[in-house]
Amino acid sequence: MRRSLAVLATGFTLLASACGGGGGGGATSAGPAVACTVGVSWNNYQEERWAKWDEPALKAAIAAGGGKYISNDAKSSAETQASNVDNLISQGAKVVVILAQDGTAIKPSVAKAIQNGVPVIAYDRLIEDQKALYITFDNVLVGKLEAQAVFKAKPSGSYVIIKGNKADANADFLRGGYDQVIGDAVKSGAIKIVGETYTDNWDPSKAQTEMEQFLTANQNKVDAVLSENDGMAGGVVAALTAQGLAGKVPVSGQDGDKAALNRVALGTQTVDVWKDARLLGKTAGEAAIQLCANSDASKVKGTSSFKSPGGNNLNSILLQPNPITKDNLKDVLDAGWITKEDLCKGVSAGKVGACP
Repeated sequence: MRRSLAVLATGFTLLASACGGGGGGGATSAGPAVACTVGVSWNNYQEERWAKWDEPALKAAIAAGGGKYISNDAKSSAETQASNVDNLISQGAKVVVILAQDGTAIKPSVAKAIQNGVPVIAYDRLIEDQKALYITFDNVLVGKLEAQAVFKAKPSGSYVIIKGNKADANADFLRGGYDQVIGDAVKSGAIKIVGETYTDNWDPSKAQTEMEQFLTANQNKVDAVLSENDGMAGGVVAALTAQGLAGKVPVSGQDGDKAALNRVALGTQTVDVWKDARLLGKTAGEAAIQLCANSDASKVKGTSSFKSPGGNNLNSILLQPNPITKDNLKDVLDAGWITKEDLCKGVSAGKVGACP
């Protein structure tokens, strides 16, 4: 499948294959027709990781396979995303990669695409369609790794759980991973969950408000916080800081955001489960090129069967995450994920091994 593609830059023409999509996702400029145009529907391109890590890796893998990348951005609107998928197909997309804003709301668009011969990749977030290819990190394992680090630091006491968007299946996958670690302690009474909530759109400011409310309701007697991602962990830490509790209360997160990794070095965030989005983007881009040649998702290299919460057996590729604590911060430095300057900002020399 891999072959080089010589691209001759031209001006816009209606005869060109799938000229760019809208939104911050920044589709490539129009060029000559290519064998495989891959459309990517981002749910909210403003989140740090999509532009910085996922999109460049997707683009590179698609280009390496002789394809062309186009995209658009739903700006956190499920309704916009439905029309965006149709728009990508109307522009000539032969495969559509969807980062779902709402995994249920997007199902009719996915079914329509597949019925019209356009394969769909559910990118990072579950879409319950047996013919779609689900590519993500093992999110139950992500939750388990978050909880293991926090539980190690605080094996008993009052816990708060800040979950992500209710319409995103990942929020419940992560929660299931938590239960694998803290479930017995909750049953025994060693851990008491004194606050738990979903957070619309994984919004950091809403997470901060939620954490402030839980602190008030419990007279600041909170011993640990399981926050499902880094953005929300930032809101949690801000709320803890205001009460003089930052660094005293273990906090989890995931995604490898620059600010979160700095918090790990500072000691205000206990763990950041790093999912190398470059690998995710590369895997999805390569899969898209394969689907252009054969729309059968089960034939994509590296797939296995995944039993979804809805009882569907989905073709999937689940990648392995890496929990980052103060003890192995060198991993993200060695991988070129973050600079030492950004990682060690404000960190006292010698406090952690990565910041001598």
